[in-house]
Formats: sequence, C-alpha cells, structure tokens
Amino acid sequence: MSDTPHHPVAAWFHRRGWSDLIIGLPYLWLLVLFLLPFLIVVAMSVATRTPTAPPIGYGGDNPVINLHGYARLFHDDLYIRAFLTSLLNAANAMILCLLIGYPMALGLTRVSKNWRNVLLMLVILPFWTSFLLRVYAWMGLMGKNSWFNGLLTSLWNWATPEGWAVSSIPMMHSNFAVVLVMVYTYLPFMILPLYSSLERLDPTLDEAALDLGSRPWQVFLDVTLPQSVPGIIAGGLLVFIPAAGELVIPTLVGDAAQPMIGRVISDEFASARDWPMASSVAVALLLIMVVPTMIYSHYQAKADAGERKCSAARGSYSPCWPLALHFSTSRSCR
Repeated sequence: MSDTPHHPVAAWFHRRGWSDLIIGLPYLWLLVLFLLPFLIVVAMSVATRTPTAPPIGYGGDNPVINLHGYARLFHDDLYIRAFLTSLLNAANAMILCLLIGYPMALGLTRVSKNWRNVLLMLVILPFWTSFLLRVYAWMGLMGKNSWFNGLLTSLWNWATPEGWAVSSIPMMHSNFAVVLVMVYTYLPFMILPLYSSLERLDPTLDEAALDLGSRPWQVFLDVTLPQSVPGIIAGGLLVFIPAAGELVIPTLVGDAAQPMIGRVISDEFASARDWPMASSVAVALLLIMVVPTMIYSHYQAKADAGERKCSAARGSYSPCWPLALHFSTSRSCR
C-alpha cells in the first residue's frame, strides 16, 4: 500500500511543498514590504492635494490622475537643488569611503587570521551603539568649544599665515559636516564588501607578477585593483543609495538652507502636508537609485553568463573580471 497522500494539497506538500514555501518567503517579503508600499506611494503621487484627512483626493472635483507633482520636480528650484545636493554629498561620501576603506580592507586580507577576526570585529563595533548617539557625539566633536575643533583650529593657525588665523573652525550646519558624519556612518558598508572581494583573490597571481618584474604598485594596478571592481561597485552602491536619501544626519548637522532630498520629503509629508508632492519626490528618488542598479545587474548577469560559456569552452570556470571588460559584445573565447 502506497504512503503517497491522495489529496492534491497533501501530495504537493509531500513532493515539494516545503521547498516552494522556503523559496517563496523572500518574494513574499519583497511583495509586502517593498512592492505594495511602493504602489501606494505611486498612487499618492498622482493624487490631488485636498484639505481633507488624509489630504489627498481622486475624482469628483479633482482629476483622477494628477501629474502636477512630477512637473514641479523639473521647474521648482527647491527640488532641483535638493536632488543635486543629495547626489553630490552622497558621491563625496562614497568616494571618501572608498579611499579610506580600500586600504583597510586590503590590510585585513594581509594579516594573520587571529588578528583578522579582531579587526573585523572593530569594523562592525560601531553598529553596537545607537545610530543617534553616534551622530550626537559628532555634533559635540564639531562644536566650536570642543577639543576636536580646538585641535583642528590650532593645526590651521600653525599651517597658515598669521592673517588667516581663526578662533574656531565652523563645521556644524554645513555640507562638510554631513559628508563627514556619513563617511563615519557608512564606512563599514564599504569595507565589508571590499574585504569579501579581496579575500577571495588568489595571492599567487601577485607573486607571479612580482616574479615577472612588476613593481608592487604595478601589481596593484594591473592585478589586484581590476579583480576587486565587483567589491568596489557593491560597496559604492551600499554607501551611495542610503546616503542620497539620508534624513537624520542632514537634519542634525546639515545646513537648513541647503536641504537634502530626505529632509524635503519629510517636510512635505509632515509640515506642508502635501502628500502628493512628497510621494512624487520619493518616486523620483527611488527611480534614480534603482534604475542604475538594475542596469548594472543586467550587464553583470550577461557578463557572468558569457564568462561561464568561455570557461566551459576552456574546460574550467574562473570568476568574472571587472564589468567594464565585459561591456564589449565582441569579446571572444580563446
């Protein structure tokens, strides 16, 4: 007598039900916590602002679809400046995180395993402290009467002519303060992907390049750096995307006259109660962040597929090299 269940649902569970459920959980998560909220925001972005609660309306005296908010994005200087400020600050933070994080990640791969674990713990140690507490700590450090400001002021007065001497360096409520705190906050998001990419590299490639007469800086530029491009891109995205939409840091240490787009969205929702306009800005910001990521993922998938075909033709598989090397569709397997 067979133990196979006869009920269709029971038979499905018996065959592959649990595996399908486990695979489907991430898609359910994305559906509930990303797609549905995004569709709600899109629907609010085409609504009309009304004095009701909630302050949006469709149909009746209002148009069913109102694109006035999207039109304002291209004509209102407030939103244009906010977008440019956000992208510039996020780009500066990303570049500084890369310049600081790459040597740290490379150093992590060159130390012993015992020290490596300790240093990795130090990298993630700031996450054990409240994000707000860390921002408030930087507010104290950048104040006019702080020891940090006094040290920088002394160094400035020592290195510059006497006529340029200052009593303190104004750091708070500026884009400099925003970028500085964002670099401190998001630096681990750059270090960890870089470390993951660099740790998988074959050290014998560096040794072979040195044996063939390359100098250390040539080995880095010709061997190490090209193979770490996927980690650079991953770390750059992990820093740039949240930094561009940052709200807390610009609100606490930034310049109110030069708001970032996260502050603008918050003010439109809470203070102005213009939900359609705030939703339009949020949708535009999401598209600016997501579309380049999707384009990169598309070309990276094509590059990986081409590399697998070439590796299969050679009889072995090797990890793909930088994405830039794969953009050429005329690449051939040799």
